Amino acid sequence: MKLLVVEDEQALAQGLKFNFEQEGYTVLTAEDGPTALNYFRDCYETDQDNIDLVVLDLMLPGMSGYEIAKEIRRIDEVIPILVLSARELSEDKAYAFDCGTDQYMTKPFALPELLSRVKNLLKRKSLVQSTPAPVKTLPPLYHFGNVTVDFEAFEIEVDGERKSLTNLELRLLKYFIEHEGMVLTRSQILEDVWGEQSAFVTTRTIDNFVLRLRKLVESNPAEPVHIVSVRGAGYRFMPEEASE
Repeated sequence: MKLLVVEDEQALAQGLKFNFEQEGYTVLTAEDGPTALNYFRDCYETDQDNIDLVVLDLMLPGMSGYEIAKEIRRIDEVIPILVLSARELSEDKAYAFDCGTDQYMTKPFALPELLSRVKNLLKRKSLVQSTPAPVKTLPPLYHFGNVTVDFEAFEIEVDGERKSLTNLELRLLKYFIEHEGMVLTRSQILEDVWGEQSAFVTTRTIDNFVLRLRKLVESNPAEPVHIVSVRGAGYRFMPEEASE
């Protein structure tokens, strides 16, 4: 598990880093908002090295913790954010929760309580990610947009033109359809579609397969409306084009 500690008081930041590392976590520290957000975005671009939890001070140079929380929530809707701040007013806490934080602790704090809260937030995040998604029962022929998928023939028909799919292309497309509307991470896709072969496959392979599927099923692969990217998370299948 990787934690991002955003704290401008160096002694406190290093103390948190030391204690979190003693618990087995990998820890990044940032003294200001831009640095924290750059770390956060860089980790999501690699996908295999995502940050699992953010410990966030509110009073930071140049950019407040409130602004950081809002920006993180634009990138990731579910990552736990724990505020660690000297602000004690109820309105400060309420605004922090409005910005998308999950828990709020005031300084000075008890280290065992902080470690316990972090552990529980990470456990809850793991449980959410491991909850099995409901799977649709699909007919032999499935229609979406201007596409008809023939699962038995390993073919799709787009505007009257039939195209063949490889076994993996069909499995990936079927997986998307079965989990319609759900955000699917690359790690989920690797495990569920590639199975035992996932140890020999990188997340870039998934991206390449998605590009291939988009060329087959999207009217404009550069602006997909059915297999859409979710920034910092993965992909989502939408059978119908979303209306603006």
